[in-house]
Amino acid sequence: MGRTYIVEESVGQYISSISLQGKSFVSGLLIGQCSSQKDYVILATRTPPKEEHNENVKHPKAKLDTLDEEWATEHASQVSRMLPGGLVVLGIFIVTTLELADDLQNALRRLIFSVEKSMNRKRLWNVTEEEVSERVILHICSSTKKLSCRTYDVHDPKSSARPADWKYQNRVSTSWLSLECTVHINIHIPLSATSVSYSLEKNTKSGLVRWAKQIENGVYLINGQVKDEDCDLLEGQKKSRGNTQATAHSFDVRVLTQLPLSSDHRSTATVQICSGSVNLRGDVKCRAFIHSNRPKVKDAVQAVKRDILNTVADRCEILFEDLLLNETPKKKNYELPHRVFVPLPGSAIRLCDYKFGDESAEEIRDHFSEMLDHEIQIEDLEIAEEVNTACMTSSVRSEAPLPDTGEEQPQQPNETPIASKIQQNIGAIAAIAVAVLAAGISFHYFSD
Repeated sequence: MGRTYIVEESVGQYISSISLQGKSFVSGLLIGQCSSQKDYVILATRTPPKEEHNENVKHPKAKLDTLDEEWATEHASQVSRMLPGGLVVLGIFIVTTLELADDLQNALRRLIFSVEKSMNRKRLWNVTEEEVSERVILHICSSTKKLSCRTYDVHDPKSSARPADWKYQNRVSTSWLSLECTVHINIHIPLSATSVSYSLEKNTKSGLVRWAKQIENGVYLINGQVKDEDCDLLEGQKKSRGNTQATAHSFDVRVLTQLPLSSDHRSTATVQICSGSVNLRGDVKCRAFIHSNRPKVKDAVQAVKRDILNTVADRCEILFEDLLLNETPKKKNYELPHRVFVPLPGSAIRLCDYKFGDESAEEIRDHFSEMLDHEIQIEDLEIAEEVNTACMTSSVRSEAPLPDTGEEQPQQPNETPIASKIQQNIGAIAAIAVAVLAAGISFHYFSD
């Protein structure tokens, strides 16, 4: 038996309202949460149309093979940044005309594997064996309104389509639990002199991978308590009587990371020649959401962990993209973008985005509308962090510059090594030694 998808009714209304307007198809993303028994779909968003050239306008009945895989994958990558812990891109939907139904599977299959590959490339965490690896493709025929729901195992390149159940339900997104925490980061990333061919971005990503292990191995306190991972998260919580809707719960999470050195384990020191270093420091706000249908502690902890890792990695990625796009002059201190949350209408869930200090609220609102195809109000924006809360400090020595620092030749170090000083003064040292020796011999001769 295939997987079951419990879908918010508003998702069905949104997809039904999509008009092809002479196009052969419209595609988009399905967003929600996986669980061992069923998946929950809370949001659908169409992929923004790419700027069309005149030749495309003349031939609106293009074949499905013209589905822009790169464009759709980039949209999925951008949307994934806007998802807090616990939410993922579950799959894709496509609304087509009747004539295109036969050409559907191959193009969509390639797309869903491409989306997953793009997600894996930037993750700091590894998928566990227990996790659901199936992703869904929903096809709606605009003529007959017929719906087809199939899944693929994205971890198996040879996976074939499996049928799945698609069930609409009211108020799916209202009974969710939120977990919030503030994490102080102080990540020191040495830039090896032997890897100067690496860009600053690659070196930073390598350092974040090492830091991610500390987050993965940390201890997580939920409302000040350490709970067994197989325990029910809502154990001990009071349930309201006579109310079918679950009471909204918010949990405070604190993260305790282990010290790099422990007296219980032997450690070895590594001497590394460095050309500089990168420091990431500041306080970052993290949030995760999980469905209230018998959640386990391990599910909550995993959602928080991944939000911590994702938000730090995403901020660095956004910063490097901004530096590349705007050709910002090189400097030692860079402001990491701070996090902005916005409520999902009719839901207890909040989505997020990132904002630099010089960006306006209108720009963030427009970005939400473009990526998620949902209108939001400026007053609904919740700026969770102050400007300059988190920053990146870069210190690169001039004798081993990064490849993108220009064509200037490497400069000599300012500090002259001791060996160089001795070499420069070897004549004077020899003369002094001869004089001392001669004086000693003379003293001995006259004393006799």
